[in-house]
Amino acid sequence: MTKQQLPPHADLNLLRTFLAVYRAGSFTAAAPRLGLSQPTVTAQIRTLEQQAGRELFTRLPRGVEPTPYAHELAGQLAGPLDALAALEDAGETLAPVHLAGPSELLCVRVLPALVPLVADGVRLRVTQGLPEPLLEEMRAGRHDLVITTRRPRGRALESVPLADEEYLLVASPVWAERVEQHARADDLCAALRDVPMVTYAEDLPIVRRYWRSVFGKQLTARAAVTVPNLYAVLSAVNAGAGFSVLPRSLCQEYLDSGRLVLLHDPEEPPLNTLFLVQRPGADTNPAVLRVRDRLRQAAREW
Repeated sequence: MTKQQLPPHADLNLLRTFLAVYRAGSFTAAAPRLGLSQPTVTAQIRTLEQQAGRELFTRLPRGVEPTPYAHELAGQLAGPLDALAALEDAGETLAPVHLAGPSELLCVRVLPALVPLVADGVRLRVTQGLPEPLLEEMRAGRHDLVITTRRPRGRALESVPLADEEYLLVASPVWAERVEQHARADDLCAALRDVPMVTYAEDLPIVRRYWRSVFGKQLTARAAVTVPNLYAVLSAVNAGAGFSVLPRSLCQEYLDSGRLVLLHDPEEPPLNTLFLVQRPGADTNPAVLRVRDRLRQAAREW
């Protein structure tokens, strides 16, 4: 594309809006990055399309698809507009990095790993939640990086495996001793029928998966205690409420100190893969790249 093919007399703000939509993949996702409302972004793109006399984006049920003309225009504009943005931002504090993921993992693994970056000036805005809601919020532009236990569907969001989380069957020493002394101690599943079960959800997703993958059986027991999150499960089991299945990252300290006991040590414990997902266009903030790279490096030791 030559410079003569640029929309005549195009306003710089319109070109910035175009590039933001191009990178974000939707009007909705681009709006918070620009500090504009979604209707304003839509109106600006329509104005630019009228000036250019060509359609820039094909509207899809979710997001937009750049036309060939938009690809060419973005290739011409990206360098100059990024250089201009760098000049405007020179000497200013980098924008905060919006990071989200499971609350327990954020507290135990993620935030400790990012302490050096915070001390070096990186600002974080951290949100906890479940995978699907967090990914939907990312598609709407709310998060730069999301750590999730599920790979996002489709190709709109880029993701890489971050680490494998190991799950352990644990109880307090008192209950562990009772299991060892049970009349059917040679059958752990049978011995555990007399031990209260603690979980964070009525459908027992983690414990059911452990029974299915390790014991090859369907879990038929019901929870004695249901609590809001895995931190509460850990607290209840540590206090002696019963047994549960917990991620190693959350309970390793308790195992090392003897406050919890490992009830079973299978050759292949259940693993849950963690994925690091990055919002399209988030890499225009250098702080996002620093957080992303630091997490990938730290996760090698998780």
